[in-house]
Amino acid sequence: QVQVAESGGGLVQPGGSLRLSCAASGIIFSFAAMGWYRQAPGKQRELVASISSGGSTNYADSVKGRFTISRNNAKNTAYLQMNSLTPEDTAVYYCYAQARVGGPTYWGQGTQVTVSA
Repeated sequence: QVQVAESGGGLVQPGGSLRLSCAASGIIFSFAAMGWYRQAPGKQRELVASISSGGSTNYADSVKGRFTISRNNAKNTAYLQMNSLTPEDTAVYYCYAQARVGGPTYWGQGTQVTVSA
């Protein structure tokens, strides 16, 4: 059984930082592509960042230079370091794991990030 679980969300002031974690089990983590989407109220879900099994990364233009995605294969965990947060970053952040290229994608339950003074 595959499980994907996010943690680390919360309330932060503008300009602050948060680190989200995404733990995946039931898959060969080192083979999996990992990533984060977010969905703000009234908006479509958008891709924030992704990291391939080989470590290649991709970011949405809106977060480039502020967010960093990384992975620790020994801990079966991916991370999203978010710096210089703005209210526009407020959303539910969802982690996904794609077990292999062209394979199924598994989703976490989401974690709320709220940026507000």
